[in-house]
Amino acid sequence: MPRKIPMRQCIGCGEMKEKKSLIRVIRTPDGTILLDRTGRANGRGAYLCDDPACLAAARKKKALNRAFKIQIPDSIYEELTVEMQAAGQE
Repeated sequence: MPRKIPMRQCIGCGEMKEKKSLIRVIRTPDGTILLDRTGRANGRGAYLCDDPACLAAARKKKALNRAFKIQIPDSIYEELTVEMQAAGQE
């Protein structure tokens, strides 16, 4: 019997994809917003495709604000974009 593959929904584009192909964005218990490429860090999580366009769509829809129930400043989105682009070039 084949193993079940965990699926998650990207908050940017809304597509259901395999958990391994998505990046987890977390809000740590102290309120910091980070990219969690391991998927195991402590905190409330939301998933995004590894694509800056999905992050831009999530920003436009205020999807991270709803997911984390806090107001996310523009500086956090800029940091996440830079971090995502840097990881994509490696």
